Amino acid sequence: MTTVEIEYCVPCGFLERAETVQHALLSQFGEGIDELILITGDHGIFEVRVDGDVVFEKSEDEYDVDGITRDVRARL
Repeated sequence: MTTVEIEYCVPCGFLERAETVQHALLSQFGEGIDELILITGDHGIFEVRVDGDVVFEKSEDEYDVDGITRDVRARL
């Protein structure tokens, strides 16, 4: 069972980013993902996790939907 979590900062307005990543992942891996969860957060967070392991973290990586998709693919 594969779970992908996208935690995003609500006050920062990162909902659109989260939805863009969500759409890309579901389009690419829809049947390979059992759960894709959007988690509201604050303090500038934007993280993508696969089964609890961080594959993208805003403060360490440049936001790139294709790059995030590649990183998730490597975990599936």
